[in-house]
Amino acid sequence: MSWVRYKLGDVCFIEKGKIGIQKAVPGAFPLVVTAEERLSHNEAHFEGNAVVIPLVSSTGHGHKSLKRIHFQSGKFAVGNILCVVMPKAETFLRADFLYRFLDLNREKELVSRMKGMANVTLPMKEIANIEIPIPPIEDQVSFVQKYNLLEEHSKELNTEIKGQIELVKQLRQAFLREAMQGNLIPQDPNDEPASVLLEKIKAVKEQLIKEKKIKKDKPLPPISENEIPFEIPENWEWCRLGEMVFDQLYGTSSKADLTGDIPVLRMGNITTDGKVLYSNLKYVSKKIKDLPNLYLKNGDLVFNRTNSFELVGKCGVFYNEEPFTLASYLIRIRLSEYSIPEFFSNYINSSLCRETQIEPKIIQQNGQANFNGTKLSNIISPLPPLSEQQQIVTKLNDLMKMCNDLEASIKESQQQNEVLLQQVLREALEVK
Repeated sequence: MSWVRYKLGDVCFIEKGKIGIQKAVPGAFPLVVTAEERLSHNEAHFEGNAVVIPLVSSTGHGHKSLKRIHFQSGKFAVGNILCVVMPKAETFLRADFLYRFLDLNREKELVSRMKGMANVTLPMKEIANIEIPIPPIEDQVSFVQKYNLLEEHSKELNTEIKGQIELVKQLRQAFLREAMQGNLIPQDPNDEPASVLLEKIKAVKEQLIKEKKIKKDKPLPPISENEIPFEIPENWEWCRLGEMVFDQLYGTSSKADLTGDIPVLRMGNITTDGKVLYSNLKYVSKKIKDLPNLYLKNGDLVFNRTNSFELVGKCGVFYNEEPFTLASYLIRIRLSEYSIPEFFSNYINSSLCRETQIEPKIIQQNGQANFNGTKLSNIISPLPPLSEQQQIVTKLNDLMKMCNDLEASIKESQQQNEVLLQQVLREALEVK
């Protein structure tokens, strides 16, 4: 028997959701919203098996997009920025088959029909005009079963892939731990000891303060024996990060916009593995009071002082030939010339530093985690000889590239798995 095409408006009831999501009263019935997770409401407005489709763009700002549609059964409520598509007769068209068809063809059948410039919406009359090939009911049941089976296998594979990505993350941290404990490269007894390096840094800093080129900081407390977090080689030294810092400033609180003169790094521009991203930028005027003092220089550390608990404390090294500044949730750290910025960025991003120096001193308020500049200056850091700092950074760069390539390969397998699933299912839906 051939599959016959029908318009959804002819074979389905199409009705807008009945409750403003913000006005919902938590209760016993699922409330379908645009997000994946259901909320609840004290009343049910629909009963049966249905496809629920958002009527607004998932990303807004003039973009046509739908991240997801939903399948819902039983008694339920739906937000008024979504609509319910319910087959008139499930002996003719099953809701689960309709859901799978529309989900597989979301871009072609739904996103392409969205209207509007600034506020992009999906008119219900456009949904009603969608033509769907309807096979015999036994073919619908067979397809849904096949879909569920393939999806289950795909989920198992994705779980395995996520586990592999987590192992790569752990491998990165293992390399960082080895590096920060002096185990990544052999020690050279001919290297100038870090104690001499530290004295040089102190002398230069004192001279710059005398010349009023930098400000004098509050004295840092000495490091006691019980504060030392792990063992380091004999020719290394423990220091507080503030001893290495010649200049430390919070970013600008001036409002940034999509247009302007000077790009502003924000907390999203720092990745958890220490990269600085120069994309998705906002801008400020070059006339703001914080400039030129808050321009970034190559080699500056950029530290994220406010974020979620998991993300606060990210740190990257700035390198860009264009003038940049940074937002107030970030701290600019300018180190001594007798230090390799990448070494200290790697240390701050390591689990050794995070678990012993950062997490114990994070303060959480109003859903945000904070780690201020004073605490940052007090971080206890290993200090290798200068030449060893550079060797460690070079070795880590090679190892991190290996990890990045491995992760990219794993993610490519994940994408291929998803593409293959979609392809197999679309072929199963070809009109016969």
